[in-house]
Amino acid sequence: MALTGQVPAAAGYPVGGSSAASKYTPVIYAKKLLVKFYLKTVFGEIANRDYEGDIKDIGDKVWIRTIPDVTVFDYYKGMDLTSKRQTPEANAVELDISHAKAYSIAIDDIDKLQYDLNMLDEWARDGSEHMGIAIDRTILNDIYASGATYNQGASAGRVSAAYNLGATGSPALLTRGNVLDYIVWCDSVLSEANVPINDRWMIIPEWVKSLINTSDLRSALFTGDQSNQNLRNGKIGQISNFTIYASNNLIGISDTVNSVSATCWPIIFGQKNALTFASQLVKNRVLELQNTFGTVMEGLQVFGYQVAKADAMGML
Repeated sequence: MALTGQVPAAAGYPVGGSSAASKYTPVIYAKKLLVKFYLKTVFGEIANRDYEGDIKDIGDKVWIRTIPDVTVFDYYKGMDLTSKRQTPEANAVELDISHAKAYSIAIDDIDKLQYDLNMLDEWARDGSEHMGIAIDRTILNDIYASGATYNQGASAGRVSAAYNLGATGSPALLTRGNVLDYIVWCDSVLSEANVPINDRWMIIPEWVKSLINTSDLRSALFTGDQSNQNLRNGKIGQISNFTIYASNNLIGISDTVNSVSATCWPIIFGQKNALTFASQLVKNRVLELQNTFGTVMEGLQVFGYQVAKADAMGML
């Protein structure tokens, strides 16, 4: 039986309650707002912010200078080195501050006074949460294929080309029985590219996390804090050399597999040197409305991101 919020009345007796014309019984609203479940953001965990200070001090663009590879050759006594001399040079990576996210929320002064909650603060908090989500989704779904070609595809592995990490039209099919194997293969792919072992990360969708959590070897492979405090930012533990993050901000990609339409998810993995993020301006302001009586709160974040070391990132 559906709840009506009031006790029924006999025929001819005033209904009363908040739905009656008299409104003698007020509507009482809960003091605590319903908890909103925000998507966890991970970009702050996987990206370095090494060049953020340069951008804030200089302008809207920074050239990230890279170190070239030096050629080593065999030497013998009396060898003429003229033809062996190298002048090392490597292309710089451009980091643009070309993205901006904002929110603007207003409240009438009468409502602001009569509301029993500080709704402007609640709305601003909500806006900040969603700004982080929007930035996270923008980054993750733009960079997923930006890793080196030998760190993805059906013949991944810079040295061996021995790892099939899936490709368009022929994705990897993850199950409880093989999901750990694929994660270890991704780790080996980075190792073949001579990527440092420290600060390696992998981002998976929630459904892949469920495969890991129900696999036979989950207890043996997870290390670190087991008190569930590591659930912040989607962090679920460590497998091989990866810190694993689960995120709902990864968006499935439409693909055709065996002539059937399918949705596939890019699983991004890498090391913290791969992705750089910089926020140039984070601003919040409160203004009096000019065309009516009220207050507006606005927030702005200007930022940029770039895969600075493609060989330190890959995709499954």
